[in-house]
Amino acid sequence: MANPETQYRRPARLIHWAMALLILASIPVGVWMTQPGLDRSLQNTLYIFHKNSGVLLLILIFVRIAYRLGNKPAPLPADIPEWQHRIAGLSHLGLYSLLLLMPIAGYVRVRAGGFPIESLDALGVPSLVPRSDALAEVAKTIHYFGGFAIAGLIAMHIGAALYHGVVRKDGVFSRMWPPFGRSTD
Repeated sequence: MANPETQYRRPARLIHWAMALLILASIPVGVWMTQPGLDRSLQNTLYIFHKNSGVLLLILIFVRIAYRLGNKPAPLPADIPEWQHRIAGLSHLGLYSLLLLMPIAGYVRVRAGGFPIESLDALGVPSLVPRSDALAEVAKTIHYFGGFAIAGLIAMHIGAALYHGVVRKDGVFSRMWPPFGRSTD
């Protein structure tokens, strides 16, 4: 179990795990929905899920950033080497950056391509970008390569968590897990 002084508070853990579940669902859906020969009705359902998950993820990353600005993150245990502190900081910066970039690039790709985003359309939110095939293609490329980058960073993040939870057993893993366990609220 994590030391209460180094454990994240419940709101941070809930936001983290809500985003993790959406991201871990969105990545394979994003790959699957673009496969050739897929049944069109299934493909449409997957696109709708992926687009609307992206909207929710964008909202959640803004909530997460606002929460983080108002709530200092839990410190790492004192015995964590400085190089691991630096890598953790850089990987978190990369994740936050990509968690902003990916839904924004997806939004621009869809809207500039002239496609709907059902949740935003239902709320009457107008498109914030002009219809442009060239812009849609640039955003599509950014979203595509960003997907590889975020998948790599997520793999590193999970690997580091497992290293701390299974090998070092130093409490770092349990700082963020479980989202409904005891916390220092």
